[in-house]
Amino acid sequence: MSTRSDTDTFLIENARIVLADAIIENGYVAVSGGVIAEIGEGRAPERGVDLAGDLLLPGLVELHTDHLEAHVMPRPKVHWDPIAAVISYDAQIATSGITTVLDSVRVWREEGAAEDADGQAGMLTQAIARARDAGLLRIDHYLHLRCEIPTAHVVSDAAELIGLPQVRLMSLMDHTPGQRQFRDPVKLRDYYRGKSGGMTDAQLDVLFEQRIDNHARYAADNYRGLVALANAHKTPMASHDDTTLDHVTQAVNDRVAIAEFPTTMDAAESLHAAGIKVLMGAPNLIRGGSHSGNVATAELADAGVLDIMSSDYVPSSLLIAALRLPEAVDTFDLPTAIRTVSKTPAETVGLSDRGEIALGKRADMIRVHRAGGGAAVRSVWSGGRRVA
Repeated sequence: MSTRSDTDTFLIENARIVLADAIIENGYVAVSGGVIAEIGEGRAPERGVDLAGDLLLPGLVELHTDHLEAHVMPRPKVHWDPIAAVISYDAQIATSGITTVLDSVRVWREEGAAEDADGQAGMLTQAIARARDAGLLRIDHYLHLRCEIPTAHVVSDAAELIGLPQVRLMSLMDHTPGQRQFRDPVKLRDYYRGKSGGMTDAQLDVLFEQRIDNHARYAADNYRGLVALANAHKTPMASHDDTTLDHVTQAVNDRVAIAEFPTTMDAAESLHAAGIKVLMGAPNLIRGGSHSGNVATAELADAGVLDIMSSDYVPSSLLIAALRLPEAVDTFDLPTAIRTVSKTPAETVGLSDRGEIALGKRADMIRVHRAGGGAAVRSVWSGGRRVA
């Protein structure tokens, strides 16, 4: 058997292998044709890629990352070449240990608002496709349509994209002052002061008045239109920033699959009890709480209602949080923690061929070295191909 790491047939040995429900303290994995063909404990039948006792984890699966935008607009009003931005973003995602990512594109056009309020979803989707078709990407990329409900063209814009085979998730967002996460408009004002670099209170007053008016004009009809569109295309839906029990009832009635970043314990517990997967931020866990003053990821984990973690705005946080979760919450062992960033998110969006180290699954795997209280990704295999 070849041991070359640049082929899709090879052997890994002397690894601490994290399975979906157990750990093999010293074992090996054989890969053939990009698929996991054998898993064993103890000494490998022949020499392979020696991990010297490092962790072998399934490649991480990311459902919600806003980080592509930081590569497209690295500074305010600076627009980078979109394909170059996608390639740079892909490299950062891969070296963070993520082998499957749902690129979150904002379906959001808002006349008269800040420059970054246009998510440029069409342009970014085309850039991702062109980079993929040219063989320039290291890992698997799918699409997550983040739809801002109270905007004039969101249903028609989403309709142009949802038929793409890469679309795996649609989230229903509402960032109107007074709604959901921003029930307290002061939070939204503080958010925009930090993000937009100097908007005055007078400018924010105009923006917020416009958004409240748009909510009254568009939100109800657009919500129904987006739900109908997702159902017609059999696209899983995610609610966003559920805060009240009314939000939970709406999510349950519309059969959403994922609840992204619920802001209160009551909402999270009710969503989880209804069978909706609760997704929370990995940065929240690492920082020890929400930067917006909402419920903490660790609190939900301790209550038994955390299903999925997302790196959100820091790609490297996904691995760090999964490794720290067992230290933060007694009920999580390492396999359980790793499932929140691999198996569970993969299965929730219909990617059942990956997300765990198991026979017949895609050989999406990462080598992780832990030392000095930190962890580093040493190697990444995507479909059995060494990509980092």
